[in-house]
Amino acid sequence: MLERADFLGDWTISREILDRRAGQTGQFGGMARFLAEGAAALRYAEEGQMRMGDGPVLLARRGYLWRFAAGRVAVCFEDGRDFHSFVAGVSGAGTDHPCGADLYRVTYDFAHWPLWSARWEVRGPRKDYAMLSQYRRC
Repeated sequence: MLERADFLGDWTISREILDRRAGQTGQFGGMARFLAEGAAALRYAEEGQMRMGDGPVLLARRGYLWRFAAGRVAVCFEDGRDFHSFVAGVSGAGTDHPCGADLYRVTYDFAHWPLWSARWEVRGPRKDYAMLSQYRRC
């Protein structure tokens, strides 16, 4: 099982996106940083460049709060709303996240730590895409 301290620091991110609804692919490349937040949480911030299909390259940023308790990580949006949770260091599915009529499903893979990934499948009336994010310690 991984601990909060195992994630601390800087990571490179490589992300592939398959938007089935738009019939296009996208890429994101950048950095993620985990900073300690109190005694049992990490502040996650990522920044990089993203391009969908033939579109322009855009600056993309995202942030979350990871709260560690009883072997689980509860991932929250920056405003504190719940997003999903997973078992730290155990490869497998996290909890689902409904967003209106769309459903977000995540699977984490820690088998090759410190290389790890998160694979999202998002489906519903408004969204239909897959996203694979791979993390490697800097």
